[in-house]
Amino acid sequence: MPLYKSIAVNDETHVLIWHITENEQELNAPLTLETYSKNRLSNMKSEMHRRAYLSVRHLLAIANYTDADLTYNEDGKPHLSDGVYISITHSYEYAAIILSAAPVGIDIEKQREKIIRIASKFVSDQEMEYLNASESEFMKKLTVLWGAKEAVYKLYGMPGVSFKQHIVVAPFELHTGITKSLLSFNEVQETYETDFLEFEGFTCVYTF
Repeated sequence: MPLYKSIAVNDETHVLIWHITENEQELNAPLTLETYSKNRLSNMKSEMHRRAYLSVRHLLAIANYTDADLTYNEDGKPHLSDGVYISITHSYEYAAIILSAAPVGIDIEKQREKIIRIASKFVSDQEMEYLNASESEFMKKLTVLWGAKEAVYKLYGMPGVSFKQHIVVAPFELHTGITKSLLSFNEVQETYETDFLEFEGFTCVYTF
């Protein structure tokens, strides 16, 4: 079982990361899936997505949950049967979940040059000022920024939030692994602790 990393964020929050090395049959064999999950799996055209979906079920098992414990609301946000908050992510050969007694969000992104071309779509002017301060780390910092905003979006769980207009990530340095994210949307004004780590050309960001 390739559990890549287990992180105790605090007493109430835990991150589990899976390295997807098994084929689909190996992942599926030990699992008991609900009919809903079987149907959802069969409708996925990408084998990588199916393997990621199954890997998340293995992470749930490590946390003492079954596939039956996980449901989704009409917006696609996941929920656990005992009320523990959960967020789910996957990118290429990695999948991860975060569990907590309070709302949480998590995102994994592969570090790619492509993110530089789309930066103007999700980075505010004030964020661009501190990102430009270190061009050698530009791509990696953009990946943290995107991951933080994606994690906040998952945590909040309501449509209509703009990454560029409504979520601001505080200045950070890559070696610290920490920052803060501010959500300003309608009547909501919330600041979230945001941690991140880099591994094997990927960035994982989680907020709580």
